Amino acid sequence: MNKETAFEILRSIVAVFIALILGFVIILFISDEPIDTIYSFIFGPLQSFRHIGNVIEMAIPLIFAGLAASVVFQANLFNLGAEGIFYFSGVMAAIVGVFFTLPKGIHPFVAILIAGVVGGLINFVPGYLKAKWNASELVTSLMFNNILFGIGLYIVNYFLRDPFALATVSYKFKPTAKLSVLIPGTRIHSGIILVIFAVIFTYYFLYKTKWGYALRMTGLNRNFADYSGIDSFKVIIYSHVIAGVLAGIGGGTEILGMYNRFQWQSLPGYGFDGTLVAMLARNNPIGVVGAALFLAYIRTGADMMARMTDVPSEMVAIIQAIIILLISAERFLKPLKQKMILKEAKKYV
Repeated sequence: MNKETAFEILRSIVAVFIALILGFVIILFISDEPIDTIYSFIFGPLQSFRHIGNVIEMAIPLIFAGLAASVVFQANLFNLGAEGIFYFSGVMAAIVGVFFTLPKGIHPFVAILIAGVVGGLINFVPGYLKAKWNASELVTSLMFNNILFGIGLYIVNYFLRDPFALATVSYKFKPTAKLSVLIPGTRIHSGIILVIFAVIFTYYFLYKTKWGYALRMTGLNRNFADYSGIDSFKVIIYSHVIAGVLAGIGGGTEILGMYNRFQWQSLPGYGFDGTLVAMLARNNPIGVVGAALFLAYIRTGADMMARMTDVPSEMVAIIQAIIILLISAERFLKPLKQKMILKEAKKYV
């Protein structure tokens, strides 16, 4: 690990620490029992095996979303389309789960595979628009989120909806379509195996293949990459497609692992959460795991805090906002970085 990477990790840790401290200060002012509130927030997720399971369950979709964001961010692209892809791929997985009859073990695999393929095809469009006409991937991906939500909701309402249910939900999935629970007493499902493979694949692709090298070089300087013989057009396309596949698999895995029927009535928010996870992890696939677990932990802690004290769970949104603000601030800890660079340069003078 070089010193610049170590410094970026330090920035993330300091940002998290400051955000937590400021969050605790706010709790001191608004809570009648601040000590108990802070205790519930910090240690609530550790009070039972079930709560620990909640952290892991919540981290699975966050890891998929973080990996998807990391791939496009490494190419210096700011695509937020994982949000709509998560939702729409979940709808596709639900269609397979409701209408297809396949053997147990094969059924969820086929559903998740279709969800991943659909995610890749969807994200190809903003990728092609960016590569061909330099259309802003941020704008096109955000527009696609609304389009995908509208189409997905239409499919759920007119093709999947259970008329006997009291809400806008699909028919129940066939038992063979559900991902199996791995640990009794929790909802930790076999999707955790998929997420481990996804982390390994993403890391290997980015750091051990020529395509990953080309992607990272294009992200550092697209003009230099072009002059070096790297086809940045292809890089932009396949970075979007891979990110779409990861987000699609994440949506399918979450739906078939955590629900008995499709019941998302709005965008799930995982795509935007993945942006925060990727920022915390500095776009490193291994770091994404830690960042996702941290985010899942503080959200579980906030939920426990809201149940046991007088502070609402929305407090975690303030903490997340402070983290994003500090990490995205380029001048945050900049003097320390300048001192580090100067000290390193003096060694060669």
